[in-house]
Amino acid sequence: MSEATSFILDSRLAADTHLVGDLSLSRVLLMNDSRYPWLILVPRVAAVSEWHELSDSDQQQLLAEQVRTAKMLQSLTGAYKMNVAALGNMVRQLHVHVIARFEGDEAWPGPVWGVGAGRPYDSSRAQSFIAELRTGLGL
Repeated sequence: MSEATSFILDSRLAADTHLVGDLSLSRVLLMNDSRYPWLILVPRVAAVSEWHELSDSDQQQLLAEQVRTAKMLQSLTGAYKMNVAALGNMVRQLHVHVIARFEGDEAWPGPVWGVGAGRPYDSSRAQSFIAELRTGLGL
C-alpha cells in the first residue's frame, strides 16, 4: 500500500460515522444511520479523490476490500441487495459506500441519499454492531 503519512480522514466522514477498524488499505467506518447497515471504506492514501488516482496495486486492493466487505455485510445482515457507490460529490476524499438494502426499507427501491432523516445508533447498539463487523472482517 502506498499509504501517505499525511492521510487525514475528512471531517464530514468522521462526524457522520463510527470507526470499525482498518483493513490493509482502507479505514472501515459505520455510517451513523441505523435505518441501513452502511459501511464506508476510505483508502488511507492522502490527496486521492478518484479510484483511478490510486496506484494499480491499491486499485486492486480497494476492489478486494470492497468485495470482502460487501460479502461479509450481506452475510451478517441477510440483505436482499448490496448497493456499492463511490460518488464523492459532497465529500471529495475517495470513499466507497457499501450499503445493505432490504425490500421495504425506508428508501426502497431508490437510493438512500436524501430520504427522510437519519436515525443515529444508540450507543449500545452501535458498539454491539461494530463488534459483529470487526469479527466478520477479522479485525
